[in-house]
Amino acid sequence: MAGGLSGRPEIADCANAAQFREWYYLKEELVAFAREKSLRTTGGKFEIADRIAHWLDTGEAPVEAKAPKATSKFDWHSEVLTPETRLTDSYKNTQNVRRFMQEHVGPSFKFSIPLMDWAKANTGATLAEFAQEARRVAEARKAGAKIPDQPHNQFNAYTRAYFAHVPDGSMDEVRRLWALRRKRKGPYVFAPSDLELLT
Repeated sequence: MAGGLSGRPEIADCANAAQFREWYYLKEELVAFAREKSLRTTGGKFEIADRIAHWLDTGEAPVEAKAPKATSKFDWHSEVLTPETRLTDSYKNTQNVRRFMQEHVGPSFKFSIPLMDWAKANTGATLAEFAQEARRVAEARKAGAKIPDQPHNQFNAYTRAYFAHVPDGSMDEVRRLWALRRKRKGPYVFAPSDLELLT
């Protein structure tokens, strides 16, 4: 049976993980299928897809290690933050942290993937060190360093690649291309030949 997108099979009709991974599915589709098969529905889109892929190949839910629970009770939403405040295992990117960083790094401060990864990997570091890292990341970006795409941000990566190839393109066009591209088998990365989909 065909799925909601032309030519794409329903998840239940995929013979195995390999066939399943050839196609693009929305997170809500993955969640619905996982729930139907009593698989965990927590986590990001790719985590849920991995559980489904395992089920399609084995007929069983994968055995997953539980993430360690945070031991710190520090409330990153409301606690008073100072340069000496240390990152805890319960650290979160909150508006409280954003205000602190804008005050100590600059009003244009924004959380970024490298910075969030640094915070997770450096429990025990001070916010002064966090601010120093934020300034380093900002300087690297000004010097032309690119922030790596997260795997689940496929549309964002597709959009960046599109505009790199079509500088005078439009978001309307890239959305139309993306809608057409995800009706086909992956990989879901922009290629100049995708422009032929509009003709």
